[in-house]
Amino acid sequence: MGNYGDWLVMVVAGGLILFWLYRMFYRWLHEPPGMNTKLLLSDAEDVHDDDINVQFLEKAGYEVTHGKYRVPITIDLDGTILHSRLFIDLFAEKDGKHYIVKTARERMPIDWTGSGVRDRLLVYALLLPECEGVLFVDHKELTIRTITFRFGS
Repeated sequence: MGNYGDWLVMVVAGGLILFWLYRMFYRWLHEPPGMNTKLLLSDAEDVHDDDINVQFLEKAGYEVTHGKYRVPITIDLDGTILHSRLFIDLFAEKDGKHYIVKTARERMPIDWTGSGVRDRLLVYALLLPECEGVLFVDHKELTIRTITFRFGS
């Protein structure tokens, strides 16, 4: 029985390893493509401590980890290549949670309705899904709004 018991243990262990490898491959195959955050943030500008938005976030308990970042975008429109970019103002962290920070602009006011927030800020949440959400900072009104998006009902 000892000889057959050893083989049985080996077959079960091998089966578990094969099942684990299959699940890892399946998860990798079906997870949405994401950007490597470390590569993305390596090109971000340094944080300027004299920036009023940085000071406001730090007073509220956030640690500003990275400065401005430009995400280049190449668009293929019917065979014509177009170039654009997204601007992320800052990256902040609080209680181990990471946030993308957008700052208020006078010439680009935000409509605080569901569709207004979606149209203006959803792209940032989709760009870095590992972030907790988007912080919208308005230092003139002394507000920091935390926006998180949940999909489905």
